[in-house]
Amino acid sequence: MNNFKILSIFFLFVVFAGCNSSVEKSNSETVSDKKKETKTAVPRTVSKEFKDYWYAGNAELTSYQLMQERYGEIRQGTAVNIFVTEDFLPNEQVKANNTSDETISVLKLNQMKNFNTGIYPYSIMSSTFSPISNTTHAIKVSNSVQEWCGQVYMQLNNRDKFEIESHSYFEGEADQTLSLPKTWLENELWNLVRINPDELPTGDVMIIPSFEYLRLRHKEIKEHNAFASLKQGDSITIYTLNYPDLQRQLMLFFNSTFPYEIEKWEEVNAADQNDTLRLKTTATKMKRMRIPYWNKNGNEFAHLRDSLGL
Repeated sequence: MNNFKILSIFFLFVVFAGCNSSVEKSNSETVSDKKKETKTAVPRTVSKEFKDYWYAGNAELTSYQLMQERYGEIRQGTAVNIFVTEDFLPNEQVKANNTSDETISVLKLNQMKNFNTGIYPYSIMSSTFSPISNTTHAIKVSNSVQEWCGQVYMQLNNRDKFEIESHSYFEGEADQTLSLPKTWLENELWNLVRINPDELPTGDVMIIPSFEYLRLRHKEIKEHNAFASLKQGDSITIYTLNYPDLQRQLMLFFNSTFPYEIEKWEEVNAADQNDTLRLKTTATKMKRMRIPYWNKNGNEFAHLRDSLGL
């Protein structure tokens, strides 16, 4: 009888422990679900001021005098930021031909850079598409670099995860396809400045550096720890992003009041292996205009480039 009692008690203990284990697992799953829920996009309230500026049928074009660091030297060139709203198909993740129940409104930034390195030119373009109605991450980001040695292209699509494709003529980078967990994107911060700078992340953040940086510096495509700060002045606000492990800093200078135009930016990266200098890339505003540039493609509109100092 004593052995039977002992076995009975042991059996009850095992059953009770198993039940406790099941409860703990269930609680763990609940916590995990809550963590996922905190990343759900929050709807934005779009002000009349925002609508009047961004839905007036114009794009905002800003030209910049570019001083670009490349190969350990400063190169003179130009940059242009083209901000515009457009209808976007969130599933196909392309510009829609027409507005419909399936389309959403995005703020698009096309950033162009042109400069020469000695005899040969560089042309760089980055595109970022950010939803306006809610606070989710950018829906799509792409970057291409063309120069006389060859060209590279990289694209991110925001689906269940960040789906990324990258193509390059460099050994070790040729054709890559990868999937990454969703996190902050340096590219999307430019659009966030224009939509609502109060949403800019501050403090310690995990962030994927700009696609231009990753390709020009031949870095692995992944997130890095950074420290972000926002210093608001009466006229100009400065957003600073520092990556300690990359020795990289980005500073965006923008107007403190709506529509938060970007007046200047600066970028400093770790020196190349054979270069002790840390040179600074700067882009300073030259001209700005708001026009529907897409219907100004005839030769009679070429003078508008002069208006931008290009």
